[in-house]
Amino acid sequence: MRAIRRVIESIADTEATVLIRGESGVGKDLVARAVHAASARREGPFIKVNCAAIPEGLLESELFGHEKGAFTGAHRRKLGQFEYANKGTIYLDEIAELPLALQAKLLHVLQDFQFSRVGGHGLLDVDTRVIAATNRNLEEAMARGEFREDLYYRLNVVEIRVPTLRERREEIPGLAAWFLDKFNAQYGRQKQLLPETMARLTAHTWSGNVRELENVIRRMVVLTDAEAAFDAPGVRSPNGHAAASRQAPIGIESLREIARRAAREAERNALVEVLERVSWNRTEASRVLKVGYKTLLNKMSECQLTPPWRRQF
Repeated sequence: MRAIRRVIESIADTEATVLIRGESGVGKDLVARAVHAASARREGPFIKVNCAAIPEGLLESELFGHEKGAFTGAHRRKLGQFEYANKGTIYLDEIAELPLALQAKLLHVLQDFQFSRVGGHGLLDVDTRVIAATNRNLEEAMARGEFREDLYYRLNVVEIRVPTLRERREEIPGLAAWFLDKFNAQYGRQKQLLPETMARLTAHTWSGNVRELENVIRRMVVLTDAEAAFDAPGVRSPNGHAAASRQAPIGIESLREIARRAAREAERNALVEVLERVSWNRTEASRVLKVGYKTLLNKMSECQLTPPWRRQF
């Protein structure tokens, strides 16, 4: 992470496009904000666009805006996120989820920083720095024809790879302590971590990386002592006594875990059934399931559901 900081310091005042890569939850957003904060554009806007959270039909309008009457429902002119990012930084998260047609338009924008709104004819100039991020393997996406090679090289001027938390376990105690102080202050608690708890945290695999660690520490702080001891033995109450452990014996699932596993399996089965019924049209699936599009994508990610055309065999 010190090496990443040195890279940020060396490129901050340049206009170089940055591609941030790493697993979900490693802190790619934090790196993007650090680049912006260290740059000469720090007083300008920092605009984040999650390319995976916006339906494909709305993404072009969201990025580049539209003119009145451009399509049904376009009752007035709408500025796009690129215009809002003028004199600042635009952060394109989950860039690999961008449709191919929109990848072509983004490529042209990156070449001359000019674009037209949907339904418009005049070219607009924009002065912004582009930072993109992804947790997917772009080289494999290019091989499958899902990501443009020319866009890849246009974005990948400076690449920053953020390592997983399991690759930097020495940082776990410091991060855990920082999150503990933060949530103690936020919720008015005085929780502490016993040494054996810190040892368990350091040994954990953390598939969800820093985000998972943050959520675990938050749960330890907000739950009562008994509940906290059930899910994370070793949490110490303000009086200094460790709460009684209720951890299930090794090799035996607790009733709570059995219920959670059953709920996860039922939710996954329901998602698969609906997605297959609508031919994996995620917009239609979110409508059928009566959940937001972003919520659906998060659930698909949690259940490790991948559209057939993105699967590797």
